[in-house]
Amino acid sequence: MFENKKFVTIFGSSIPREGDIEYEIAYTLGKKLAENKIDVCSGGFQGIMDAVSKGAKEKGGEAVGVTLDIYNAMASKHLTKQIVTHTLFERLKTLMEIGDAYIILQGGTGTMLELSLVWEYLNKGMIDKKPVACHGKMWKKIISLMEEQIMKEKRRTGLIKCFDEIDECAEFIIDTLK
Repeated sequence: MFENKKFVTIFGSSIPREGDIEYEIAYTLGKKLAENKIDVCSGGFQGIMDAVSKGAKEKGGEAVGVTLDIYNAMASKHLTKQIVTHTLFERLKTLMEIGDAYIILQGGTGTMLELSLVWEYLNKGMIDKKPVACHGKMWKKIISLMEEQIMKEKRRTGLIKCFDEIDECAEFIIDTLK
């Protein structure tokens, strides 16, 4: 879809606003990725999606937003390209296809759905192996619990890396994509 470019799809909450710690973390992440010639893709709306797009765009990177037309929400003004989808599953499929890697930031059930879908596709070999990084204590707990179950089921473990610091999270993805 975007030849000769590397994209990281970022998943996260639409709730944080400028000045909130989660927003600032995503903004920093967007800048750091763009400084390393890696573009970003997100759900294209507000919150973390807006922040990561703003950071990437300010540093000359692309910020692609995959929006859903059934939501009555305003797309981020920081997008360099918007792809409008008509169903949740079309949106999720597009977000997964664009990403050469995935970063999961703070979020709720929507973000958990996105993480779960990426994880399931990787575990079942339905997509090529791609790096996945989660940021924050919440994901560390969830990933740890799920890894125990995955181990019992004798499936592939270690597909998701967890980080406490956003710089370490970004560096893992940047290094893996080089």
